[in-house]
Amino acid sequence: MRETQRAPGGKVLDELVRNRLRAWPQRPPGAVKTPKQPGTWLRGRPGEPTRQATPGGQPFLKLPGSATYRTLPDGLWLHFSPDPADRYADILCIEACGSVSNLQDKRARFAPSTTSLLVVCPLRWLLDPVEQHDPTPRWRLIRLLRAEPREPLVLPVRDVRVLYGLKERDYLGFARHQMPQAHEYYCPMGALTAERSHEHPDMTALIGRASATANFMTPP
Repeated sequence: MRETQRAPGGKVLDELVRNRLRAWPQRPPGAVKTPKQPGTWLRGRPGEPTRQATPGGQPFLKLPGSATYRTLPDGLWLHFSPDPADRYADILCIEACGSVSNLQDKRARFAPSTTSLLVVCPLRWLLDPVEQHDPTPRWRLIRLLRAEPREPLVLPVRDVRVLYGLKERDYLGFARHQMPQAHEYYCPMGALTAERSHEHPDMTALIGRASATANFMTPP
């Protein structure tokens, strides 16, 4: 999947990527079913277009004790633990990077750290329907919740995977000369901006390689 024309820049590019990601399913395309992730996958960002105007309505990432600095990925998929006694979330983030400096800034946000990363799911997001055509409240699909929540759900992040979309020249340069971190994956920007990008075999194969079982010789 490669770009055939110059990608737009700035906010136009960000919104184009988000519009494409809204068509992706609740379970990331290509994500394998495995005993290591037996819970529920839900798309946290971007939200439905009709719910974009109200701030605070989508999950976000933060550090413990921080009330101001938040990480708002272009795309955020959450895998929720099914066990109320062992509460955590795994995350798959997608970031569109319009420049190398933008990439470096976003990489720093997901760099390994000695502090815990938290994902915050606002109460309104939990109570809202999972999709426009499905009236089921999201919280009912999250098995670690046994009753309707009355406050935001805050969970420690167990596993992080990040897919970065780069403009063609930046992508080629990075692929030739740089080494990704273990949690990082890369694709040309055109792979994210293409229509029905979630159905392309290259994209589903890439996300499949981002599985929690990919580091094991024999998956369970």
